Amino acid sequence: MSVRSCPALLIAAPASGQGKTTVTAALARLHRRQGKRVRVFKCGPDFLDPMILARASGAPVYQLDLWMVGEAESRRLLWQAAAEADLILIEGVMGLFDGSPSAADLARRFGVPVMAVIDGSAMAQTFGAVAHGLASYQPDLPFSGVLGNRVGSVRHGEMLQDALPASIRWYGALPRSADIELPSRHLGLVQAEELADLDARLDAAADALAASAEVALPPPVTFFAPPPRALEPRLAGVRIGVAFDAAFAFLYQANLDLLRELGAELRFFSPLADERLPEVDSLYLPGGYPELHLARLEANQAMARAIRAHHAAGKPIHAECGGMLYLFARLTDKQGDSGRMLGLLPGEATLQPRLTALALQEVELEHGRLRGHTYHHSALSTDLLPFAHGECPNYKRTAEAVYRLGRLTASYIHFYLPSDPMAAAELFQP
Repeated sequence: MSVRSCPALLIAAPASGQGKTTVTAALARLHRRQGKRVRVFKCGPDFLDPMILARASGAPVYQLDLWMVGEAESRRLLWQAAAEADLILIEGVMGLFDGSPSAADLARRFGVPVMAVIDGSAMAQTFGAVAHGLASYQPDLPFSGVLGNRVGSVRHGEMLQDALPASIRWYGALPRSADIELPSRHLGLVQAEELADLDARLDAAADALAASAEVALPPPVTFFAPPPRALEPRLAGVRIGVAFDAAFAFLYQANLDLLRELGAELRFFSPLADERLPEVDSLYLPGGYPELHLARLEANQAMARAIRAHHAAGKPIHAECGGMLYLFARLTDKQGDSGRMLGLLPGEATLQPRLTALALQEVELEHGRLRGHTYHHSALSTDLLPFAHGECPNYKRTAEAVYRLGRLTASYIHFYLPSDPMAAAELFQP
């Protein structure tokens, strides 16, 4: 079959901080409770929002992005979802038209209708003007309607709805409520596993959405078959140890899928809790929040010795962002507290008061070019010379270093491994 159809909606906003994740999660939970199979995607690079969205929908969440993921791979992911889902939801990134490519570009490319989430807490009739601007700014955009977020009362929601032009659909409203809002910290939302009341928040948001409007399925979208993809099993028989716990959890589901498709066996372990590594040939240390767990990471010297021995044996290690910070001699948090880390890389890292880098990146390695992104609040002090630098496709200012020490590769860049499967395989090839 070369064509598949499935109701789909892209949830966007005029800016970050409007509540896209809360609304997307509420829609996913509401339709899931009605017995529908819901698949959710996140537009652009992000790890924290997908954790919430996966809990709301009950299914893994994948990234869609015309540059980092690529059009062909994005098409393949949507095609696969359309075969199994009753509803596809895509959470946008930043503002609807921000970035290149933007969420609007993705919606236009695949013909997915856009629902804009607008924070109406300090608005009345101007809500209609903002909605009109989003709908008409690009005339070829498949714009569907809007949802009011953080609404003060039923009457306030009615005022927002009355302000809309007749051509723009009203999708309802969510109230301003501490029972619904999702807490955040310096890198974004608090991780799903840390929120003991997350399911209660999701159910409350779904209830509020159902009470504000008749939430029917959006119209079906036609998805076309992607080009065929063939992968050589370059990692057949390779056992990869993947760090995964509260300190290291920034993992693209597509990265794990690709490693398995390449033939690898994944064995998960916790640098916080485990005293030894599983029997593995390579290690994958993803990003996360090691700065929130300095004492436990420093105290687990058995794990530190195991990873140092793995490196001394000449076995591959690939570390990204927080995983890389774990490899330096010392890590210091924003309060000035520090912990001794592994010392495999010379130098130390220190958390900064503000964001230090946010950019898409592409790196040329020996066996190909990997794409990804960087987003961090720390700075390094090291004498280690970079093996390579990233290139930003947009503003060109950010060029993250990639370090190489023996079979260890480390960088602030979170790589999207399917962007070049063969280059990805070489990072873990014994």
